[in-house]
Amino acid sequence: MPAIPSLGGLRGRGNGRNRVQPPIPVPLSAYVVDCAVYVDGKRLPGRWTHAEAIKEVRHRREGFVWIGLHEPDEEQIQGIADMYGLHELAVEDAVQAHQRPKLERYDDTLFMVLKTLRYVEHESPDTANEIVETGELMAFLGLDFIITVRHGAHSGLARLRQDLDEDPERLMAGPAAVLHAITDHVVDHYLEVTSAVEDDIEEMETRVFAPRTMVSAEQIYLMKREVLELRRAVMPLATPVRRLAEGFTRLVPDDVRSYFRDVDDHLTTVSERVAGFDELLTTLVDATVAKISLQQNTDMRKITAWAAMITVPTMIAGVYGMNFDYMPELHWKFGYPLALVVILAVCLLLYRIFRKNKWL
Repeated sequence: MPAIPSLGGLRGRGNGRNRVQPPIPVPLSAYVVDCAVYVDGKRLPGRWTHAEAIKEVRHRREGFVWIGLHEPDEEQIQGIADMYGLHELAVEDAVQAHQRPKLERYDDTLFMVLKTLRYVEHESPDTANEIVETGELMAFLGLDFIITVRHGAHSGLARLRQDLDEDPERLMAGPAAVLHAITDHVVDHYLEVTSAVEDDIEEMETRVFAPRTMVSAEQIYLMKREVLELRRAVMPLATPVRRLAEGFTRLVPDDVRSYFRDVDDHLTTVSERVAGFDELLTTLVDATVAKISLQQNTDMRKITAWAAMITVPTMIAGVYGMNFDYMPELHWKFGYPLALVVILAVCLLLYRIFRKNKWL
């Protein structure tokens, strides 16, 4: 790798003005989050470039390299792809992102895609615009290397790498142990996210079935959309994890493969939760629509009851509003008070009937 020229060695020209230096080239490893060499499960000291690291491992004929990349472009990743023999189709997927969870084999290299999830904190599920945020994590697995490519701000592996550095016995199993740790880390986050989403759905369910409360159907559909996001991340991952647990490739030794069965069990739990979320939200939509229909029926009954009560005085007033001199009871002394009494009596009777039938 070419050395970066020092800024302290600038020389002035004879006329006293500083010489204009060309822009300092950005080193190829600038986009590399971390590059480490592991031998006997222990990280070798020092800083390594991707070329120096793989040369060291292959010179020793033991250990492996773990390179972490964050959203590299095609030009940046091409040097690593050429050095490590990565397939061009897998490299293209790693750069472009927006892939479904999958597991593909290219010669002596595995390419795995996982979706990462993050729960977006909010005050209430009734007012949230986003509940789940997704990212992507790709891994190239070879005999003596593992390369991880991250997309998204929340998919960092720094803490995981630190934990693995403190567990040399685990890393002695090779790069497949790192792939298992990453997969287990992602699935554990699935469990955390689904637990938080479950709390939101339970809160929404309580509000839907509580009396004199109203949850909009639009908000439930928003939750269904977020659950759909969960399904797209979780469901397709089941097949890749199961294939790794069943001995899909010799790159995953038997002692590591057994640990993938545990990940598969956790993933099955998450899948069952997500499927239950979808069914429950569908029920909540039906319940909300039924509740709205019931409220509308109640409102219509109230309107009908009041209209019926108003009809009585309207009818009597209409009869007495006719312009005739000789009408029955027209010249009675108590005709007008009697009409008012009849109106009030009939309206009161209707009111009691409607109240008894719970129309009012």
